[in-house]
Amino acid sequence: MDGDGTAGKRKTWANMNSQKRAGSIVAGVIQLTLLVLALRDLRQRPSEQVRGPKAVWALVSFVNFVGPISYFVFGRRRADAAE
Repeated sequence: MDGDGTAGKRKTWANMNSQKRAGSIVAGVIQLTLLVLALRDLRQRPSEQVRGPKAVWALVSFVNFVGPISYFVFGRRRADAAE
């Protein structure tokens, strides 16, 4: 059980307490912020400074948390390394 008697049941917004709702909102804001930052950086960065195709990194960025973080860690080259 989940501690609230909802083992195996789908959680709905109405069933969440205010703390869980706030956590969901914060997680959503963080995810959206990471996505926007990754896509903006990808759009502005020259292709020579991106490891792999930009279109692939744009798609990967839509994977929750993991995508944008992966782009920032693995997908970008330093500006001086591309020269």
